Amino acid sequence: MRIDTSKPHPARIYDYLLGGKDHYPVDQEAGEALAAAAPEARMGVRANRDFLHRAVRHAVQSGVRQILDIGAGLPTSPNVHEIAQDLTGGVRVAYVDNDPIVKAHGDALLRGEGPTSIVLADVREPRGILDHPDVRRVIDFAEPVALCLVAVLHFLTDAERPERIVAELRDALAPGSMLILSHATGDFADRRDAQAVYGQATATLNLRPRARVEAFLDGFTLVDPGLVQCPDWRPDTTPPAGSERIGFYGAVGRKD
Repeated sequence: MRIDTSKPHPARIYDYLLGGKDHYPVDQEAGEALAAAAPEARMGVRANRDFLHRAVRHAVQSGVRQILDIGAGLPTSPNVHEIAQDLTGGVRVAYVDNDPIVKAHGDALLRGEGPTSIVLADVREPRGILDHPDVRRVIDFAEPVALCLVAVLHFLTDAERPERIVAELRDALAPGSMLILSHATGDFADRRDAQAVYGQATATLNLRPRARVEAFLDGFTLVDPGLVQCPDWRPDTTPPAGSERIGFYGAVGRKD
């Protein structure tokens, strides 16, 4: 697997902003430029990560025992399988990402971790994910699945038809499944300078307004409080000062 260190990668920029160590100088430079363009960027990625944790807990506490995390990014503890399996044993988790360094780190992390897998694949080719043997080894699509599309769809352009991709994934899910979704937006601040940072990265940042993000949730019944800024989705602590500028929507929907 070839790891391209000549361009920033969204997963590695995200890792840098979270305070991780699995990135390269080019990713650090992009992360610093992003933080300069959007001062709440570090707060935002942490809020997005915390939203994921709360949403996974909700899914597992609701009885879902399988998780498909597409665009998983670099391992940041606690990981999705750690959150889920801390609540109850036997939760099966399949991670998917298109960055070879994510796959390499995942292979090392998940060795001996039980019913988990890590797959190198791209959300742009949903059928390749759904049919992948290492996904099928862990996930039974005849039973409810929590599908995580957290901070990934905004790296798809409109020309790549992200609504079609989500619909294909949704249609493969059994009733009782859940969609855990977050998406970047410019609704709360002008983020054109932040978008420009990703112009040199391996994927562009495509901010979308609320109505476009809502469209990804078609076919799902929203769990309260619906589609909100990530810090406001069932917070377990008081959101930090300045969180009203965080440019991430988050929601959980259930397929009936």
